Amino acid sequence: MDLLDAHGQAVDVFDRAMHKVGLTDWDSPTPCSEWTVRDLVNHIVVEQLWVPEVLAGRTVAEVGDKFDGDRLDDDPPSAWQAASDVARSAWLQAGAVDRTVHLSYGDADAADYGWQMTTDLTVHGWDLATALGADPGIPDELARAVLSFIEPQAAALAGTGMFADPVPVPADAPAGTRLIGLLGRTP
Repeated sequence: MDLLDAHGQAVDVFDRAMHKVGLTDWDSPTPCSEWTVRDLVNHIVVEQLWVPEVLAGRTVAEVGDKFDGDRLDDDPPSAWQAASDVARSAWLQAGAVDRTVHLSYGDADAADYGWQMTTDLTVHGWDLATALGADPGIPDELARAVLSFIEPQAAALAGTGMFADPVPVPADAPAGTRLIGLLGRTP
């Protein structure tokens, strides 16, 4: 699966979950034990706001604290929509995935950064939907693509705190279940 197609599907996964958030859900817990629904959505919104800056070649130091804090204001759905729109537009610019980007840990291929963002949208879309008691709806093709990106990195990710320890799942489980388990969630 092509990165831009996967990213578009991952945006849709998160967007569908966002449309299920009710007025009383914002303080609800999520599978990310330290985050409420609002915290999780803010995390994703902030990540999306970074995309145009990163793809434009700016460093973390140049962007600074521009996106720190709560970026949801009084209208989290609109904040998500605006952030996801600018991020998606940045990814769809000609040559965006062929660039070198400057991340907190050093220079990287924009395509690698794109897969990281796709992974986060997919998994946190699952987290959000699960917190709301909704079907996460991760398409099989997307789950397989993200799994093929993240599996080779699983050992390196272990112990970093980015994800909880893997949860064992059957080897013949669907790709979405294997992905979620690999990233420390109980399917």
